[in-house]
Amino acid sequence: MPRNRSAIAALQKLEADRGALDAKQRELEVQAAKELGEIILGSGLESFSKKGLRKVAEELGKLGEDATIEKLTARGSTRASNAAPGSQ
Repeated sequence: MPRNRSAIAALQKLEADRGALDAKQRELEVQAAKELGEIILGSGLESFSKKGLRKVAEELGKLGEDATIEKLTARGSTRASNAAPGSQ
């Protein structure tokens, strides 16, 4: 059975598909940035410098969601339990 398309046509289609996927990725990245921005606004993180916020985000990303929450909540409860009586 002969092939309906040449290798050149297949490559052209692949390039067109790749371009469409790249455009879709850029669109989704913009939407994701908007969603993340909405989450950050009002959380107190908007007061961080851009460099500081990037560093915090990178470190939290490395640590992972569960470990981050555990460390932050454990640290807060440790401070409260170590505080002098009557200072809370």
